Amino acid sequence: MFARHVSMALKPNSAADFTRTMKNLIIPLLRKQKGFLEVITLIVPDGTEAVEISLWDQKENAAAYYRRTYPHVLELLARVVEAALEVKSYEVTNSTYHKVAARAAAA
Repeated sequence: MFARHVSMALKPNSAADFTRTMKNLIIPLLRKQKGFLEVITLIVPDGTEAVEISLWDQKENAAAYYRRTYPHVLELLARVVEAALEVKSYEVTNSTYHKVAARAAAA
């Protein structure tokens, strides 16, 4: 399993709009992507920063999303994001939700 961690600074007073954009526009796009498993979106209590963590079945599928669909996602977020987004990629080694540890041990 593979994870993408995207952190961003939100424009002032845009947390509600960010949440709506994720729910109504971006999550439906993610659900159409090959290999997409889950997304978790977090916002700090004062609404100035957000983190999005998406889980993918394989690194290749996350990379394909990044090449093909992510540029459109950036356009959708432009009105609520203050600065450039920071993207990091990870191999998932443990997850209670997806029971990754059991699969990794079996491999």
